[in-house]
Order: sequence, then C-alpha cells, then structure tokens
Amino acid sequence: MNLNNGALEALQKLIEVVAKLRNPDGGCPWDLEQTPQTLTPYVIEEAYEVVDAIKSGDKNAIAEELGDLLLQVVLQAQIASEYGQFSLKEVAEGISQKLIRRHPHVFGDTYVQSVDEVRQNWEQIKAAEKGESTHEQALPSTKLSEYAKKLPPLTAAMKISKKAAGVGFEWENIDGVWKTFTEELAEFKQALACETPQQQEAEFGDVLFSLVQLARWNNIDPAQALQGANHKFIQRLKKMEEFADRPFSDYTSAELEALWQRAKKQLLAS
Repeated sequence: MNLNNGALEALQKLIEVVAKLRNPDGGCPWDLEQTPQTLTPYVIEEAYEVVDAIKSGDKNAIAEELGDLLLQVVLQAQIASEYGQFSLKEVAEGISQKLIRRHPHVFGDTYVQSVDEVRQNWEQIKAAEKGESTHEQALPSTKLSEYAKKLPPLTAAMKISKKAAGVGFEWENIDGVWKTFTEELAEFKQALACETPQQQEAEFGDVLFSLVQLARWNNIDPAQALQGANHKFIQRLKKMEEFADRPFSDYTSAELEALWQRAKKQLLAS
C-alpha cells in the first residue's frame, strides 16, 4: 500500500480532530465525558457494522464503516495518551512489530510450504510471546479461554462446545443433549422463583449454552439463526406498522396479537 497518496495526512487530520473534540477548552461535552469503558459498546457496534457493510458489497458503505471503526481506535488512543499510558504511535508500532515477528517466512529466513505451516508457526510464536509452554498451548482450556475472551458470546459458545467435543467431552447421543437442556431450563425456572438476580443470570446462561449444544448437534449456526430471527421480527413489526392506523400504545394486547398474526401470515404468503 502506497501511503504517499495522502493517507498519512488524512490520518494526521483525524488525530487532530479527535484531539480537539477531547480538548477541555472548547471541545465536545459528550466526547469529554467518555472513558475507555463507556466507549466499549461502540467498538463492538462499529465492528459489526463493518462486517455488515462488507457483506453488502457496497464500497462506499465499507469505507464509511471502516472510518467509524478507525475513529474508535484513535479515540481510545487519545484518551490513553491523556493519562500518559500510550499513544497511537505505540499502537501502530506494536502491531507492526507483532506482524513482523509472527511472519518470519516473510520478514525472516523461515521457509513454509503451506498455509497450515503458517498457522503452526503463528501459534508457536504467539505461545512463546505469552510465556506459555508447549504443554500449556496444547491444553484445550487454553484455546477455549481465547474463544471466551475474543469472540462474541454466541460464537464463542459454539467454538467452545466444538473444541470440547473434539477432545472427547461429548454426549453419546442427542437424547443426552435434550436431557441437559430440560434440566437447565428447570434450574432456570427454579432460580427465577427463589434465587438472586446473579444466580438467575447464571442459570439463564446455562440454558443458552445448552441451546448452543442442540444447535451444534443439528448442524445449525446459532449466531446466524438468531440473526435471522432478528430480521424476521423486524420484518413482521414493519408489516404491523403498515397495517396500523394509530400508535401501538393505543392498541390492546389482543389487537396487537391480531396485527402480528396478520403480518406473519402475509409475509409467509409472499
């Protein structure tokens, strides 16, 4: 990539804009009250919007969403620099050094013959950087911990269950999976009746995890299935809005249910 086309100047401009937004003297009140923690949801949201734009194939949307994601990187670095922790310079240098270190077949004299060898080298170098032994790296819990830390919960649950099944921690048949789901659902109901909110949340998590197991056994992608359900709900709600002649708040529950069923029927027929 040739950065002589103004990319560095554009990036510097963005850094200056973000710094001005964070300047106590004339900056933006909203930006000034943000912390790394309050901005975390936006990092996740913008990453998902980038993925959605890429799926759409719209080059303008992709460029815009990448810009929104880049803003989150620059903003996090700006806040960190204000506290004397690190700057965008350290962020860029760090990732450059990591890429060079983990690609000895490109920047060094290592020879590889396949993509699998590239992956193996990457994992070995990564383990060495973290001070992990070969034994620790080979433990299933090591990889599972990475999934839990780095992936969206639903995706992580699927990968965790696949990895566990791959090392033999698996039910003999799907009847065992259904039995586990039934047990977890009963425990969740019990928690709702007499346990603390924390315990209720924990039991609900167990129900979700058991549902992921059912999805895996039936070759269903739970994240994709949920995304489909989200879109379907929105489509039905939009159709209800077309049928409605007044705000939903003016309808009774029975009337809203009738609108829902009407919308569902029409969408199924289309």
